[in-house]
This record gives sequence, structure tokens and C-alpha cells, in this order.
Amino acid sequence: MRPAGLNSVRAMPPGHTGDDGRPRGEAPSKPSPPAAAAATASGGAGPGPGAGELLDRGHAAWRPGTARLALRRGATILTLTRPNQWVKNLLVVAAPAAAGVLVADDVPLRVALAFVAFCLLSGATYIVNDVRDAPEDRHHPRKRHRPVAAGELGPRAALGAAAALMVAGLVVCLIARPLLAVVGAAYLAVSLSYTLLWRQIALADVGAIAAGFVLRAIAGGVAAPVVLSRSFLFVVTFGAVFVAAGKRHAEIGEPHAPGTARRPVLGVYTAGRLRAVMAASSAVAFAAYCIWALGHPPVPGIPWRELTVVPFAACLVRYGFQLRRGGGGAPELILLEDRLLQLLALVWSVVFALSVHGAG
Repeated sequence: MRPAGLNSVRAMPPGHTGDDGRPRGEAPSKPSPPAAAAATASGGAGPGPGAGELLDRGHAAWRPGTARLALRRGATILTLTRPNQWVKNLLVVAAPAAAGVLVADDVPLRVALAFVAFCLLSGATYIVNDVRDAPEDRHHPRKRHRPVAAGELGPRAALGAAAALMVAGLVVCLIARPLLAVVGAAYLAVSLSYTLLWRQIALADVGAIAAGFVLRAIAGGVAAPVVLSRSFLFVVTFGAVFVAAGKRHAEIGEPHAPGTARRPVLGVYTAGRLRAVMAASSAVAFAAYCIWALGHPPVPGIPWRELTVVPFAACLVRYGFQLRRGGGGAPELILLEDRLLQLLALVWSVVFALSVHGAG
């Protein structure tokens, strides 16, 4: 017996068929879903495209749109990590440069890995900070354009990206040197606790900001590795306090956005007190630098190491001038936009390099 196909009809005796030609008592057959879809797509005139053709069409329409969405999502996450603030992570270069081993053996690779790791870790903490501050940032004239505050990325997706960056940063630390992962974890602990707690406590907030800079400098020493002298730690620590106090000094001078509550800790500070902290911390940093620069045995020829004191002092004065003008809210912008400060830093770098070469 041959099975009946779509084009085969079995003859039935008269009286055993209905008006529609089907056997009496038999329910009308329903077209299968693919067939119905094909008939609908073709308007009932002839067979529609096959399943393979439909899948090909779907993939052709899906891929470009998905790729564009992924690129937009990636660009949004990159914006959240604040690439303009990665300049702060150049502090990892300080310790190996001061020790004169920046270009020795595999030190450049280890320091480069430390820089990448701290870009990932700091970017993750910036994302967490933006998620927490989103309601407040929406009323800020500049911060309202941040992706989370602007609604370009949801909090859940942003926190997922932050977690991935944290893991990636710690993995890079482990690749460079296991001990560097400990420093990276300490940086995460300080930065996240600042976002959640310390920034609400006067002086503790300044200390937490400064600790972030110090841990970057320590990371460079651990990655190299080199021994960190007391003078180096004093210069970095009090220089960081100088920058952190300048940041708070700028924030208390910013115009208050209407409809938002001012951060309570800012009410504790006054411009006079913060300027006193800035003056004291910069003085200690300069004194510690002088002890380091002048404390080495003299070498024949030009005393390049001692001469580095002059451009270093000029950099402190110039940065302090910017802080008194209220520009310390974004330290990275001062470094990227102040041409005179960049020139002074270049002079210091050249004289410092000559001192390292002369000592070698």
C-alpha cells in the first residue's frame, strides 16, 4: 500500500464524501506551522522560502545589529572606566624610575602589566562609584552625562562589567607578580570602602583618596621589584594628601545644584583649613624629596640629582596655584591641560634621567 501524499487522492464511493470532498466524519486537516507560514508569506500563491533560506535571512539581519549593539555597549563601558583618569596610574613608574631600573631586564614588561592592571581595577571602582552616585549625578551639570546617570547603561549591567574588570585586573596582577595581586586587592578594598563609607567622614575621605595614589606607587615598586625608601614613601604619601586636599578644596567651592542635598562631609571643611592641609602636606613632600635628592654621596661632574629639586619645587608651586584657583576637582585635567605644568614636569624628567645616568 502506498501512503497518500499531498497530490494523491483516493477515490471514494458515492455518498461517502461530503461537500468539500472529504470522507464523511473526517475532520478538516490543518496545515503544518511551516507550511502555514510559507503560505502566509507568499500570499497563498505558490510555496514560500524554505527553512534554510529563512534562517539565512534571519542571520543576515541579526548579525550587523548585534555587532553594533555590542560595540555601543563596549564604548559605554569604556567611558565608564574614565580613560582620562588612567594618567594617575602612571605612578607605577615612579619607584622603578627612582631606583634607576626602569629599563633593566624584564622590568618594563612588569611595570606595563602593573599599569594595565590598575587601569582595569580603577575603572571598576569608577563604575561602582557611578552606580552609587547616579541619582545625585543626574542633577550635576557635568556628571549628569555619565552613562549610568544618563540611562545609557543599567545599574545591573554596569556592576556586572565592574566585577569582570576586577577579576581581569587581579589576574593581570598575578601574571606580573603574585605579590602585586595583594596590592591590587588592597587598592580595591580602599577604593570601594571609600565609595561606600569613608567619603562620608571628614579627613578619612582625604586619607582614602591619598591611599589610592600611594598604593599605585607601591604597586610599581612591587612589580619591578625594588626596595621603597622612606623618603620615597614620604614624598608619595604627602604629595597624595596635597592632591586629595586640593580635590576637596575645589568641591566646596563648586556651585550647589538646586534640588539636591549637599554632601554632609563638605560642610565640615572650610577653604582655610584645606589650604592649611595643602600647605603642610606640600612642605613635607618637598622636604622629603630634598632629603632624598641631597642625601646621596656626591658624584663627579654636574650634580644632576641635586638639581632636580628646582623643577620639582616649581611643579609643586604651579599645581598649588591651580588648586587655589579651585581647579583641583579633577587632578587629571590639570595634568592634561596645564601646558606650563607639563613643561616643568618634562624638565624635571630630563634632569632626573640625567641624574640616574650619571649615577649609573
